[in-house]
Amino acid sequence: MSASLEMTLPAQPRSQPGRGYWGAVLRQLGREPVALASAVVLLIIIGAAVFAPWLAPADPYKASMLRRLLHVGSPGYLLGADELGRDMLTRLMYGGRLSLLMGIVPVLAAFVVGTTVGVAAGYVGGRINMLVMRTLDVFYAFPSVLLAVAVAGALGPGMSNSLIALTLVFVPQVVRVAESVTTQVRKLDYIEAARMSGASAFAIIRVHVLGNVLGPVFVYATGLLSVSMILGSGLSFLGLGVKPPEPEWGLMLNTLRSAIYSNPLVAALPGLLIFVTSIAFNLLADGLRSAMDIRK
Repeated sequence: MSASLEMTLPAQPRSQPGRGYWGAVLRQLGREPVALASAVVLLIIIGAAVFAPWLAPADPYKASMLRRLLHVGSPGYLLGADELGRDMLTRLMYGGRLSLLMGIVPVLAAFVVGTTVGVAAGYVGGRINMLVMRTLDVFYAFPSVLLAVAVAGALGPGMSNSLIALTLVFVPQVVRVAESVTTQVRKLDYIEAARMSGASAFAIIRVHVLGNVLGPVFVYATGLLSVSMILGSGLSFLGLGVKPPEPEWGLMLNTLRSAIYSNPLVAALPGLLIFVTSIAFNLLADGLRSAMDIRK
């Protein structure tokens, strides 16, 4: 009898890395050539920024008025020199550090804070949910750009204040997504069953709710990376972000405005990097959103 059962029952699959949901996501993402190309571009840009002290050919702060506004391809200056004669390639590599920081840190902070507030408000519901959401709706009365400029202007110029301003811009957006998904999940039968079994609210949220909420919120947050980077560069361009002589793409774009007619290619390089990086973040977010669609 036992032998016949062993012949008829299917063998239980062994758990292997990559065989679950995230393994399927990674495999699907590997079939997206645009997303893969965007990831490669981002890896190159991030790698150049992280390893700038070892890869950069010159000192990012060393100026030479004899070499100011050298053209691209000049001997010893592959991408030319800026308005103070500083090596553009070096400045762009070091500038990527601050520009990427301005793009990633606010979104990461908003992801943590917004998910926490949104899940709590969505799970509790009732008047607390209404109070939280109606309070955050005030932020939607202002466009993201104006809100970031207003908060950064009120706090004063500086990178730390810019990070706070950008985080405040993105927190309400993440809260809305997290609250919406949590409100749908908490009505499901297995959540009610867990509640009737005596499980605490914290245990239900940690075990049952977060697993359904983190995916959609994470995908939404990846789409905010490009917006955060553009807004951060815009604050530096307006003088509300990074201060000179620190290299940052938005600030470099501002200081090179006067060279737009005499050396337009060098003046456009920081803007080109902002454009390429933001597009790469957007395309990678689109690919990740498609790969995480469990209905495919």
